[in-house]
Amino acid sequence: MRLLLDQIDHTDNKLKAYITVCGESALKLAEAAELQLKAGQDLGPLHGIPVSIKDLYETAGIRTTCGSKLMQDYVPRTDCTVVRRLKLNGAIVLGKLNTHEFALGGITPPTRNPWNLRHIPGGSSGGSAAAIAACSAIASTGSDTGGSIRIPASFCGVVGLKPTYGRVSRTGIFPESWSLDHAGPITKRVQDAALLLRIMAGRDELDPTSSGLPVPDYLEEVKLGISGLRVGVPTNYFYEHCDKEVAEAVRSAIDLLKDLGCRMVEFEFPCIPEIMAAYTTLDSCEASAYHERSIEQRAGDFQPDVRLLLEQGMFIPATYYIQALRIRAVIFTQITNLFDRFDVIVTPSEPMVAPEVGQQTVRFGDLEESLDSALVRYLAPFNLTGLPALSIPCGFSGSGLPIGMQIIGRGYDESTVLRVGYAYEQATDWHMRFPVID
Repeated sequence: MRLLLDQIDHTDNKLKAYITVCGESALKLAEAAELQLKAGQDLGPLHGIPVSIKDLYETAGIRTTCGSKLMQDYVPRTDCTVVRRLKLNGAIVLGKLNTHEFALGGITPPTRNPWNLRHIPGGSSGGSAAAIAACSAIASTGSDTGGSIRIPASFCGVVGLKPTYGRVSRTGIFPESWSLDHAGPITKRVQDAALLLRIMAGRDELDPTSSGLPVPDYLEEVKLGISGLRVGVPTNYFYEHCDKEVAEAVRSAIDLLKDLGCRMVEFEFPCIPEIMAAYTTLDSCEASAYHERSIEQRAGDFQPDVRLLLEQGMFIPATYYIQALRIRAVIFTQITNLFDRFDVIVTPSEPMVAPEVGQQTVRFGDLEESLDSALVRYLAPFNLTGLPALSIPCGFSGSGLPIGMQIIGRGYDESTVLRVGYAYEQATDWHMRFPVID
C-alpha cells in the first residue's frame, strides 16, 4: 500500500490521474486486513488488495464528483453495487480516478498519458488507465458507453474489458446513456481483469437490466487455451482510415493468434452507417434527457464541450430516437448472427495512437476527421449491440506510444474473449513494458 501511495506522490502531480486519494484510510484498512488474515479470517480473493475507482462510481463517505463542478461536494452515503461487491471480497478503496465530465468525452482533462505527457490518455476512464500504466494503481474500474474503457486502455497500453450489457450492475454509477452504458475493469494483465469481473458480475435486484445468468470462474477459464477457435477478421471498415503502424501491429497479432492454433475467417462487417447513426442518436438523446434539469439550472457550470454535446442532443426529434431503437434491433440480429461463423472478432481498438493534448482532428491520408468521431468508430458498434469487448496492448508506434487490439465475443461469452486475450498476452511481452515518467 505504501509503495502505491509513494508512486502516486511521485507521478500524480504530472499525470493527474486521481481526483481523491484515500491514503490514511487505505493504510488503516490494510493494517486491519493483515490482522484479519493472521487471525484466519479471509474475506476473499481481494483481501487487502487496493482498488482505485473511477469517480463516476458512488463510494460511501468518499467524494464522487463525476469530474464535474456540479458534483464537487457530493459525498454518497452508500457504495454502488460494484464497490460493495469489491469490498465484500476484501478490496480496499485506494482513491477515486479522473473522468471526463460525467463521462461525456474521450479526452479526460487534465489527465495526461504516462507514455508521453504531451498526449491524452483517452477517456472517459482516462484516470483509470493512466494510473494502471503508471503503476499508481494495480486494479481499477471504468465505464464504457462508446469506448470509454477501451479508448484509454488502448492509448495507455493496458487491459480494458467492456463486459456484455447487463453482466455488471450499474446501480450507483452515474449514467451517460442507460441503454449503452457498461461497467468493467481496467488492469495491467488479462488475469487481473478476469478476477475483477468475476467479483463485479452478477444479478442485482436494484438494476433491472442486470442479468441473472450464472457467472463463470473467468480466472480458471482464461487458461483453457485457444487452439481450434475461429477468429473473425473484418475485410472492411476497421482498416479503413487507420494509421499504418496500427494496422500492421494488429495484423501481426492476428498472425500470432493463427500460429497459436486459431483459424482465421474473413468477413464483411455489416450496417456501419446505420450503426453509427443509431448509436449517436441514442447516446445524445439519453444523455441530454438525464442532464436536462441541470442544463436548465446550471448550464454555466458544465465544461464547454460537454454543455455543447448536451444541448445538441435536446434538438433531436423523438421520432429519430424511436427510429434508432428500431434500427438497433435489426443491427443486433445481423451482428449476433455473425457468430455462427466464428467465436471472436479481432480488430484494432483505435485507428491511431494517443493524440496530443489540444488536438481536435486526426488525419488519415487525405481524410481529416474530428477526434471525437475517430475515437469511437471502432468501438461504438459493440456498445450498440451490447457484446463483450476487450482491448489489450499489441505493440508500440515508432514514437513509443501503445497500440491496442480489440477482441469481441458473443453475448455473455466473456470467457472466450478473455481466453484469446490471455493466450496472446502470454505469447508476447507488451504487458511487461512500463513508461518512464520524468
